[in-house]
Amino acid sequence: MDSQHWRAVITAAQAGDRRALDELVAGWLPLVYNIVGRALNGHADVDDVVQETMLRAVGHLGSLRDPDSFRSWLVAIAMRQIRDRARRKTPDRLEEAAASDFAELTVLRLQLEGQRREVAEAVRWLDDEDRQLLSLWWLEVAGELTRRELATAVGITRQHAAVRVQRMKERLETSRGIVRALDGACPGLRELTGRWDGRPDSVWRKRLARHIRGCGYCGGTREAVVPAERLLAGIALVPLPVGFTLSLAFGGKTAAAATAATSAGWSAKLLGALTKPAVAVTAGATIVAGGAYVVTQPPDAPPPRAAIAPTATATPEPPPSSAPPAPTTRSSPPATEKTDPYGTVVDAVDRAPDPDARPAALPRRPESGITSTGGPKAVMQHRGDRLTLTGRGYVLVRWQISPKSRPGALVMPSWTGLKGRLFHVASGGWRRMDDPLPGAPNGYATGMGGPDIGYAVLPPGTQQMWQNEYFYLDGTVTLTQNERGCDYGLTVFPSDRDAVVRDINEGPADGAIRYGLVRDTGTDSAPVPQYVTRSAPADPATVPQRSRV
Repeated sequence: MDSQHWRAVITAAQAGDRRALDELVAGWLPLVYNIVGRALNGHADVDDVVQETMLRAVGHLGSLRDPDSFRSWLVAIAMRQIRDRARRKTPDRLEEAAASDFAELTVLRLQLEGQRREVAEAVRWLDDEDRQLLSLWWLEVAGELTRRELATAVGITRQHAAVRVQRMKERLETSRGIVRALDGACPGLRELTGRWDGRPDSVWRKRLARHIRGCGYCGGTREAVVPAERLLAGIALVPLPVGFTLSLAFGGKTAAAATAATSAGWSAKLLGALTKPAVAVTAGATIVAGGAYVVTQPPDAPPPRAAIAPTATATPEPPPSSAPPAPTTRSSPPATEKTDPYGTVVDAVDRAPDPDARPAALPRRPESGITSTGGPKAVMQHRGDRLTLTGRGYVLVRWQISPKSRPGALVMPSWTGLKGRLFHVASGGWRRMDDPLPGAPNGYATGMGGPDIGYAVLPPGTQQMWQNEYFYLDGTVTLTQNERGCDYGLTVFPSDRDAVVRDINEGPADGAIRYGLVRDTGTDSAPVPQYVTRSAPADPATVPQRSRV
């Protein structure tokens, strides 16, 4: 930032120039947001802490004697607010979920991949104190802060800061190793994490680090590990979310805070932005979202009948033979039910098409591309693994079930926090998971298992998945792997329509069992995925077996 320019702006704001004050707040809000967001990892208190920081900075701007020290002064205020928030935490708030995981936000908005993504995700494994220090050190190596400003903000000497940073970096490298190992396929690690709830904490960090140190598979580095500071050097600030300033409402302190702010010289333009309430949707209302009408309702209200296709009865466990489980037909909705104005729900058993039946033409939908927090190829093998998809375009979710390891009840993945629209457009990969596998040894009869080893069992009424499932997204949504009991993995690739068409039209030659299947109607009546919700539950595995959009 141009120090001469900001010196002039700060001096003018101190003299009561409202336009300068607007520029000052707008210019430095991203820095405060990055420090607080990373220190609290996107916790719901981020907005409040950012708001309190900016309120205090503006309210005490007249006490700042040297405009050149504004940045270190502002950062010190932010760190005090972060520590005050930590002291105010009560036991019943310790397990509150993050409003939006800042690690994911960093990966998504800065489009980080490879080891840069690994560093961002490793932040989740740090303790609060380390994460607070890292929020400053990250900005130091990115060129946004100096070491002197870091030390001043923490309230220690530069020599002590050097020691603290080194210890934090060592724990960050340990956490990077954990992220790398969890992306692998170590059987011992999979067994160790069988009872893990998917939430990073210091206890599991120590357990996993101990496993990695003694494991030849996890400890073996398959690529040169680049030091974190080299990876983070020059990285820009994470941009503010769209409409972020609208969430900085004064809440119950509106009148008093507005009065104090006005006396401190806040401009009407700035006050209008900070006091404008965020848009709220009344439960039970019908709203327009992305051109489609979406029915919302209170959690305790019964779901509208029109929103759900009838769920078929449970599929019986496959008989002890080498034949694949017998398919069942999809139930037809009663004539009295209406079609949901946004999609149908695919939570119903369907029959496999004839192997030689070519798929219908796939309708064209606009696509500008999908960004995934997991990068171009994300492998999710453990319960709690998740990624966020954003944009407009196609996504491939590839299934791999491992009944040889752990057959049994299968907990399906879930789509949560949906904003916009999400459709299930096609199925491919040359086979359904219950298709027979010719020549497989030991009675391994289908992709779901076999009589010698047991079967992976779908929840009652679940539609059978194919090897490749394709979805179309216009908005943002988080996909979570809910593996527990039956062992399975998902590989997620942002894709495009041409790739979908090629996949579903290849077969049944060259070992393929059947052509693919087009599910997209080309309209908003196309099916939506199973287990999708607009809410963001703490445990995505609890999403009801019937989708809610």
